[in-house]
Amino acid sequence: MFPTKTLLFIAVVSLLVTFSSAAIDTFVYGGCSQAKYFPGSPYESNVNSLLTSFVSSASLYTYNNFTVNGISGDSSFVYGLYQCRGDLSSASGDCGRCIARAVSRLGSLCAMASGGALQLEGCFVKYDNSTFLGVEDKTVVVRRCGPPVGYNSDELTRRDSVVGYLAASSGGSYRVGVSGELQGVAQCTGDLSATECQDCLMEAIGRLRSDCGGAAWGDVYLAKCYARYSERGGHSRANGYGGGRNNDDDEIEKTLAIIVGLIAGVTLLVVFLSFMAKSCERGKGGK
Repeated sequence: MFPTKTLLFIAVVSLLVTFSSAAIDTFVYGGCSQAKYFPGSPYESNVNSLLTSFVSSASLYTYNNFTVNGISGDSSFVYGLYQCRGDLSSASGDCGRCIARAVSRLGSLCAMASGGALQLEGCFVKYDNSTFLGVEDKTVVVRRCGPPVGYNSDELTRRDSVVGYLAASSGGSYRVGVSGELQGVAQCTGDLSATECQDCLMEAIGRLRSDCGGAAWGDVYLAKCYARYSERGGHSRANGYGGGRNNDDDEIEKTLAIIVGLIAGVTLLVVFLSFMAKSCERGKGGK
């Protein structure tokens, strides 16, 4: 198995609407094993079969896991799971679209890798040649905290309220909560038992409290669960994990500036050539 590290009132309905507004295919993190498989090998065929099963199954179920059997005694067994965020459904097609996007990106990111994992805003996919199914894993994969908001008793009270709700053992494997302008969400992978899920979430939430303290927002992703909170309208995903959004906007502006410049240059050239052609015609007519 590749190491994953390389890789108060609670208004639930309002939170579901807020998180659903984010692009479900926004990249959060991805990682691949260093071990590779050979093109055309039985393992490659099994990986392709597994990823195809993810996409097919996601049209019916928001979570599933698979084991693709190899030949007895060889090393072509592959294990995998996918999971959509708890507020996405297969009936609407949102889960299936997210998984299809995740599988496509994972195939590009981890080409020929024996194991890989990819987290998008709305779903998660993972495969490996060693079984990880049903195994609790609290390795920290991503930890990000927003800017400090200073000491504000109301803000701290709301944060404690939201985070406290996420920590409630009766919350299930997918938990959401809102207090004022603060929102939170937490989720475990479906292969964990209720006890393992609670244990994983308590670890993630504990790190959220200790590491992100008075930050405006915080995200903690462990290998088998995550916990997040933020103010509505301003989330850590605004700038993305794969690079600053402002940088992307700058590149777009530069590209547009170049295109506009080229168009202006071509327009001037056409006008000049048209003027020269008319001058030549007048010259010929005067002879």
